[in-house]
Amino acid sequence: MRNLTILLAATALTIALAVPARAQSVTSTDALRQWNLIVLGDLQSSSEVEGRTFVGGDLTGNSSNYQIGTPATSSLGIPGLTVVGDVVGGTKNLNNGSGAIVGGNVSSGFNLNGAAQTVQVGGTISNTNVNQNTVQSGLGTSDPAFLTNLNQQKSLLTSSLTDLSATLKGLDANSNVTISGNRATFNATPDASGVAVFNLTAAQLDSIGEVQFNLNGADTAIVNVSGTAITLNDNFLGGTSNLGEHVIWNFPDAKTLDLSTAWGGSVLAPGADATTSNYIQGSAVFGNLVQNGEMHMGTYTGSYYPPTTPPGGDTPTPIPEEALGLFAVGALGLLYARRRRRQAALAG
Repeated sequence: MRNLTILLAATALTIALAVPARAQSVTSTDALRQWNLIVLGDLQSSSEVEGRTFVGGDLTGNSSNYQIGTPATSSLGIPGLTVVGDVVGGTKNLNNGSGAIVGGNVSSGFNLNGAAQTVQVGGTISNTNVNQNTVQSGLGTSDPAFLTNLNQQKSLLTSSLTDLSATLKGLDANSNVTISGNRATFNATPDASGVAVFNLTAAQLDSIGEVQFNLNGADTAIVNVSGTAITLNDNFLGGTSNLGEHVIWNFPDAKTLDLSTAWGGSVLAPGADATTSNYIQGSAVFGNLVQNGEMHMGTYTGSYYPPTTPPGGDTPTPIPEEALGLFAVGALGLLYARRRRRQAALAG
């Protein structure tokens, strides 16, 4: 009986350790609120991001800077830089105690500036002076959940932001764009929930050179732009301030996107291979990005959620410890019953 007790206890421990609780993940418009830049694939950068950055593939390019500003503290503990793949090329600068999570290897090295920060790496890290900071490597081997959680977040971001773009595309326009000569004036007519929706084509957007926005109290203004090849080279009358928090430029069909002027408003182009040579003031989502222009804060703060996403985000529910305990107890019961049946059969 003693041997059976030991066996059952060991089995319970094995089961409890083998079923880790699911980490919280951020999706849909909540992702726009948390990150200044989201690249679902690879990011090649020689520039900087004022807020937080997520890269679903590899981070390459010359020296680049992350979290040079001070975004609102994330209640979910999201670091200034998250990279699912490898970090290579020139040295990457992490600022203001931002910290980083990297799934692969860091061969470029980090400069860890400002307050003490924590860097967690799935593989190896080199060319980094730890000093007062906390740097952990090899987590992909020592902690099985480390890479699982990173890849889960990438998968959820990819699916939820693609779905968000498609959902916004399907909204009926309730506001008008007036194009006069070289100027487009966006006059928002928000509905009861404060949402204004505009629809236009890439050709129309490409035909103008000046943009003027009149939000008229809109909490969220959605600009749906159809077309696979997008060129953003317009000037914003009155500047770009306060647009990123409330305006979402949605490019649901975009395969390529080229931005050459300072852009006001958050940009949602989850399927696009993009190149930027000037700044974006707002949140931005791309498939892949060659970044030669800065990302400025003014990330999305609107209250809009798509119908499938409840306020608070589509967050997977962590498995409570009690559930793990019940699962273990149930498994122990099955093992015990099986052993008793075997003993009875031998006795018969």
